[in-house]
Amino acid sequence: MTDADDLRHRVSALLAAHPPAATDRLDFLRARFDAGLAWVHFPEGLGGLGAPRSLQVVVDTELAAAGAPDNDPRRIGIGLGMAAPTVLQYGTEEQKHRFLRPLWTGEEVWCQLFSEPGAGSDLAALGTRAVRDGESWVVDGQKVWTSSAHLARWAILIARTDPDVPKHRGITYFVCDMTDPGVEVRPLRQITGEAEFNEVFLTGVRIPDSRRLGEVGDGWRVAQTTLNNERVAIGGARLPREGGMIGPVSRTWRERPALRTHALHQRLLGLWVEAEVARLTGERLRQQLTAGHPGPEGAGMKLAFARLNQEISGLEVELLGEEGLLYDDWTMRRPELVDFTGREAGYRYLRSKGNSIEGGTSEILLNIVAERVLGLPTEPRTDKDVAWKDLSR
Repeated sequence: MTDADDLRHRVSALLAAHPPAATDRLDFLRARFDAGLAWVHFPEGLGGLGAPRSLQVVVDTELAAAGAPDNDPRRIGIGLGMAAPTVLQYGTEEQKHRFLRPLWTGEEVWCQLFSEPGAGSDLAALGTRAVRDGESWVVDGQKVWTSSAHLARWAILIARTDPDVPKHRGITYFVCDMTDPGVEVRPLRQITGEAEFNEVFLTGVRIPDSRRLGEVGDGWRVAQTTLNNERVAIGGARLPREGGMIGPVSRTWRERPALRTHALHQRLLGLWVEAEVARLTGERLRQQLTAGHPGPEGAGMKLAFARLNQEISGLEVELLGEEGLLYDDWTMRRPELVDFTGREAGYRYLRSKGNSIEGGTSEILLNIVAERVLGLPTEPRTDKDVAWKDLSR
């Protein structure tokens, strides 16, 4: 049974064989994965040791103290937080061994081809088609709001494979090679001036059946694994006290007393407490994950994340007054990651507006919390048993 002492011995052996100061970054990350120290709760041979998830912090702490490189998790968050758990649960052994190592080391970036122009909040209504052709599927359609599509080698994709059954039952889940012919990525410029996400057009894209995850027609169930993990990844990230958006406004408050007013003080105190409650709730949620899989509770965390970010950034702009209206750079860029705390207040204010849309709109998440967490009656759904092809669009 792997315990904390055993993990420390394994970390020491890794550091002795691959000193961080003298080892290429990628070589070190590959060696860490092969030693089972990437994500210790994954199975042996897939970057883990089958150990409790709670012991990951032991490995991370030891490696950080030794100055070892990390895998730049913010840049590859979709792969780590959404693709990897889905591949682990539904992938074949061949798929797991092909995808998980370069995903974790950051050699291959992933994106998510789920939302469409006519199927965002009602994702199950998606219209991208995948038609079987021998040992391949031919995919045609359009996806939108795809973060990191301009960087990604692989995408997790859901497409309609049977239009003659109700919408939730005719979907299949695939892994799409973003370098294949027929995949076109176009930037979508946001209110921040940047284009961190994109629209993706799929025209006659051939996906081998060997890159299907789960059974044909069972894609909605597979997608729930992705979506539940996505909400935890977005709303339940591990933060120190005053980590995230509450940090910059708290520092400004301490360092610039001339900006203070009683009313702003009361609002800041309330938001500071809420941010700390959300942080501790996220820690409890991660501890619950050690015993199983993420559930609908992640929807509540993501809801809190969006609301707090918007309220905190609004307070920061008010605190700074005219200075809060300044913006450093409207240059059209296609960044590799979202940097909430490394930019100025104006960027945080604008970028946080998307928090209540991305990863599931707040309105849909409220329904999930009401129905699946609180057990309230579900909303009437007239399309539940209607074939997708007969739905009004």
